[in-house]
Amino acid sequence: MNVWLNFLIDSLAFGATFIYGSTGEILTEKAGHLNLGIPGIMCMGGAGGCLVLNLVGKSSLPGFVIVLLGIMGALFAAVLMGLIYSFLTVSLRANQNVTGLALTTFGVGLMKVLMTRVKTSVYLVGPKLLYRWPFAERQDSLQRLGILFFLAVIIAVAASWVLFRTRVGLNLRAVGENPATADAVGISVTRYKYVATCIGSGIAGLGGFYYIIDYMASQEAYLSVEAFGWLSIALVIFALWRPHLTIIGSTVFGLLFSCSSMIVNIDWIQTTMATKPILKMLPYVVTVLVLIVTSIRNKKENQPPAALGQSYFREER
Repeated sequence: MNVWLNFLIDSLAFGATFIYGSTGEILTEKAGHLNLGIPGIMCMGGAGGCLVLNLVGKSSLPGFVIVLLGIMGALFAAVLMGLIYSFLTVSLRANQNVTGLALTTFGVGLMKVLMTRVKTSVYLVGPKLLYRWPFAERQDSLQRLGILFFLAVIIAVAASWVLFRTRVGLNLRAVGENPATADAVGISVTRYKYVATCIGSGIAGLGGFYYIIDYMASQEAYLSVEAFGWLSIALVIFALWRPHLTIIGSTVFGLLFSCSSMIVNIDWIQTTMATKPILKMLPYVVTVLVLIVTSIRNKKENQPPAALGQSYFREER
């Protein structure tokens, strides 16, 4: 396969990590909650899925059952984290920023403890080929376009359709824009916030699981998940709070993040040891530029939900 095409496919596969994380965060933010716990949730999603695979990885269960159980394990751990966040910020009205940061610290630390308890030969070696179907036997980047990659694209498109084409999506956006008005017309603000946050957390958790078990399929992959969680939050701005645009944005992020490795291997480009870390700043620089442009244009449809980050007190309605 052509080296540049191989590079493009690899960037596309790498970007699926961000599709999961940013789509989950968009759903949460559309409910009016800024969840800075996404990095920790992605870490716990990865750890939860790997723990389940550590139990069933060498069993005689059919392949599709093992795949499904791994996904369910990641979803369960991530949704549990989302439920904790929802209880603290919705029911107890705790500060969203502090709660999110605490959740990230907790999730990252617990993941490192749990991942030292699993055996690579059980949770990784066999299941890796199952998740990379139908291109598991390929020796190029195409092998990374497996089940979880296509699931990420489907989830992003489906989330966009629900948000902008259904009554449920309309109600959710109303909750994020003006919860008092939504409450006044009979929309259950608390229920929508809980459901959106928990579903968003579950989706984000799949991103950590995908990166560990599929894209990298490496014992040390879990150490990088936290950083990609922060990038996923940044991608929400890049995608203008539209889940389907995360597919484009994640590909761009993947290209920008991977180009540091690509450029240093090009003979006619002179690079130094200091060049690679600078090139890895490109996704963040692009995000800042997009934020500046969207702020200048000031279009309402390109702005975050009006009530983002604000706790709702029904008594103050």
